[in-house]
Amino acid sequence: MSLNNLAHVCSKIQNASKARLAITSITNTNLHLNLAIALRDAGFISTVVLGGPKPPPQHILLRTPAANDEHEPIEPITRENVASRRLWLGLKYWQSEPVINKMSLVSKPTRRLTLNVPKLRDIVRGHTRDTVVGLRSPGECLFLTTNLGILEARECVEKMTGGMVLCRVV
Repeated sequence: MSLNNLAHVCSKIQNASKARLAITSITNTNLHLNLAIALRDAGFISTVVLGGPKPPPQHILLRTPAANDEHEPIEPITRENVASRRLWLGLKYWQSEPVINKMSLVSKPTRRLTLNVPKLRDIVRGHTRDTVVGLRSPGECLFLTTNLGILEARECVEKMTGGMVLCRVV
């Protein structure tokens, strides 16, 4: 897992949101796809579409995905175009303000932070544990990679699982 690339993804999504872009693209990896799905499920972005270097058609970005929606690629994946695959994310805005104000990496490539359930419970309650500041503002989320996939901190407490902290979204 490359946290360097995840740092670029966090800054790209944050900058695209501040620039009020409708869509943005990130590189297609399993980690980025799972994080994008977690962001979509948490309500921070509207759509996740697998595509190529060109943006997908507008009607695909506007449709609302179902809960069990498969992530079908728009173009067939071949050996020649596998390196140029992109994830196209539809960004959300509420009352002309971006839903994602800040998205930052918590674990660094040189210092990966793993939290167990008691520490996560304290963080969800708003306390600081292991240099991770608690969740204090409404709508703030902390995403972790666990053995169950990428989950939000509150979901980790409900499912009684810990993991490595990836990023914080406000």
